[in-house]
Amino acid sequence: MTSRIADFLTLGRSRSAVPGTSKKRVLEYLSQCLSEGGDLPDADTIYRSLLAREELGSTGIGHGVAIPHCRVPGLDRLVGALLHLDRGIDFDAADGEPVDLVFGLIVPEEHRQEHLDALAAIARLLERPENRRRLRAADSDRDLFEAALAAERERETAG
Repeated sequence: MTSRIADFLTLGRSRSAVPGTSKKRVLEYLSQCLSEGGDLPDADTIYRSLLAREELGSTGIGHGVAIPHCRVPGLDRLVGALLHLDRGIDFDAADGEPVDLVFGLIVPEEHRQEHLDALAAIARLLERPENRRRLRAADSDRDLFEAALAAERERETAG
């Protein structure tokens, strides 16, 4: 089964102009965002899981993009969040560039294939320079969310 960004990203978890101060602060903000919704694990659990994943190696993939992700106990579905930082931060990215686009993902512990499929969908979105430009040009949460979904739709119709 192929994951679609529309399956795990919502308008409420799409945030523009997020203060970019440090990697840890961004992960804390991301954890808060990913925990919102009532039946989700608490922000501290998510934060600790994201930090543990980062200790294995940076999720900064290059071109100003990071995809922090982890498995979280007690979760029953994939949950994503897209952040556009107000400035680039050091994220220990593979290419050394500062990161300003952060797409976070938490997945249930037992959903290994869904985890991989979702990461692939996110990578497909963010690998294209025009999509990164579109996301960076978004000046509101709604614009950011709609830009991500529009880019995914365009890719699906193109091929």
